[in-house]
Amino acid sequence: MKQTSKPIVFFGNERLATGAITTAPTLTRLIEEGYSVKAIVASNDFSASRKQRSLEVAEVAQKHNIPLLLPKNLKEISEELRALKAEIGVLVAYGKMIPQSIIDIFPCGIVNIHPSLLPLHRGPTPIESVILKGEQQTGVSLMKLVKAMDAGPIYVQKTLNLTGAETKQELVDTLLKMGSEALLSVLPDILTSNIEPKPQNDSMATYDSLIDKKAGYIDWQKPAIQLEREIRAYALWPGSRTTLAGKEVTITQAHIRPISQTDVLPGAVRLVNKAIEIATKDGALIVDSLKPAGKSEMSAAAFIAGHKKNLVQ
Repeated sequence: MKQTSKPIVFFGNERLATGAITTAPTLTRLIEEGYSVKAIVASNDFSASRKQRSLEVAEVAQKHNIPLLLPKNLKEISEELRALKAEIGVLVAYGKMIPQSIIDIFPCGIVNIHPSLLPLHRGPTPIESVILKGEQQTGVSLMKLVKAMDAGPIYVQKTLNLTGAETKQELVDTLLKMGSEALLSVLPDILTSNIEPKPQNDSMATYDSLIDKKAGYIDWQKPAIQLEREIRAYALWPGSRTTLAGKEVTITQAHIRPISQTDVLPGAVRLVNKAIEIATKDGALIVDSLKPAGKSEMSAAAFIAGHKKNLVQ
């Protein structure tokens, strides 16, 4: 049944990981289900990579004639938020801490979709972190927002088993879909106080740090398995960069294989059956595709065709 009461304010841009794209499925589903979204609040403090493209939630706002607020500081719009008389806030990737004074505006609080199985992977990079660590499971947690980072009580969690081949964008897409479905399934009970969130076990909490641009420079002293994970986790941003044939390239897809030679130095390049093989501390990374600086993504075979003379010294 379509929902028409209990007005909502939506916080965030639905970009669960830096560089990832989104169709804003949570916001879109709320509108489709008849919830009254009174305003969309997004952070205007974007990284350089995000300035190059418009906010997807802004497109949804324009399509449905919903006010879009882009405050530098949430407190500057506190009176505007109060005037909306919304029952609840829904937050998906706002990117900044929400002051308690803003949370308190909403009688039912703010519910946050966090892309991990809390209390594991609190912090800003849960999607990248599960890839980097080679974990076998992740998921989404529907949490009642509190002032402390990702520490609020949990309404519901959904688990996702990982194959070990997921890219960052694939995980973003899957977890957004899971999160929006979980939200829609319990939001009526939250609004009517028919569900009580359960406290997290803080003693089990783990925290993920921000990823900076330097992380994208490939260190061939690392094992091949770790570098392959980095390529998937750092896809879109910051990318996994190295120099091949005297040109800076971003490796966009690769796989690993063991090598038996013990005298091969990490970083050494071989051409094997139209593939680029690069030795690492443990094993070899086989480059499947790459993007030279200023050019489009291409297959390793295409890169070899244009740079074969300079690839192996």
